[in-house]
Amino acid sequence: MKNVTVQLEAPIIQKKAKDTVFKRMWRNRSLLLMCLPAIIFFAVFAYLPMPGLYLAFVNYDYARGIFDSAFVGFDNFRFLVMTGDLWKLTFNTIAYNLAFIVLGNILQIGVAIMLNELTNKWFKKISQTIMFLPHFISAVLVGLLAYNILSYDYGVLNSFLKMVGLDPVQTYSNPAIWPYIIVIAFLWQSTGYGSIIYFAAIMGLDKSIIEAAEIDGANAFQRIRYIVIPWLKPTFIILLLFSLGGVLKGNFGLFYNLVGANNTMLYPTTDIIETYVFRTLMTNFNFSLGSAVSLYQSIFGFFIVITANWVVKKVSPENSLF
Repeated sequence: MKNVTVQLEAPIIQKKAKDTVFKRMWRNRSLLLMCLPAIIFFAVFAYLPMPGLYLAFVNYDYARGIFDSAFVGFDNFRFLVMTGDLWKLTFNTIAYNLAFIVLGNILQIGVAIMLNELTNKWFKKISQTIMFLPHFISAVLVGLLAYNILSYDYGVLNSFLKMVGLDPVQTYSNPAIWPYIIVIAFLWQSTGYGSIIYFAAIMGLDKSIIEAAEIDGANAFQRIRYIVIPWLKPTFIILLLFSLGGVLKGNFGLFYNLVGANNTMLYPTTDIIETYVFRTLMTNFNFSLGSAVSLYQSIFGFFIVITANWVVKKVSPENSLF
């Protein structure tokens, strides 16, 4: 008799749970309405194109279309592994992104702390404006500025070296120096804008804690080390997890405009997944190979996020994403 009672009550409990979910959605309808554009964006541009992933497993024929082309299984992935391109592209992309993430976050935190320590409001506003400007400069202009500085014949750098009696540097044929150039260009363009989030987090810090530390005799470095930096830890972890999700997604605009897509001499240190996919699509017209690389990129990034979130959850559960 007890089992019968439980079976009869189960649908009622489920109905109440459903009613509760709908009621909560209705209560939060304003927030859901605000999220609707983002939901539509991801539905149209992220989920609806997913059947196109089948392109990575076929030998694409323009006349027959994606789903009528010859199925080749993992041949496109096997070709990438056999030629060695996949490992080189993966290493370059991850190495650059790790440099961007680590150095970028360190500089952004440093800039945010320095802005917070400024007491002159006018100087603080002017400094923020100057540091934000590089973010809004087009990657095309960044490449143009770099070329005018590094060009062998007309660049400012070589003109100065010739003027002081030194030999000019052949920058665009020396792959060893380009990792430094690309990282410096990225940090110059992104540090000021990226510091906004950390600066906003510092603004949320209770000023009474700072004042209490000052009364107790803590100097500026002690306040930064024991109060400000621990306060920024959750923000840093969240931004780190978000960044790791795109660790295999290179900054195509920056690489393409700084290096170009056809400078084969610089491929060993500057070729990333995005530039490779661009060449396969625009030069070789191999859509299947480009799709295979993109699919590999997405799956690899997904597992990196899951793994990183699992590690964070073990170390600091309150700062994990899920």
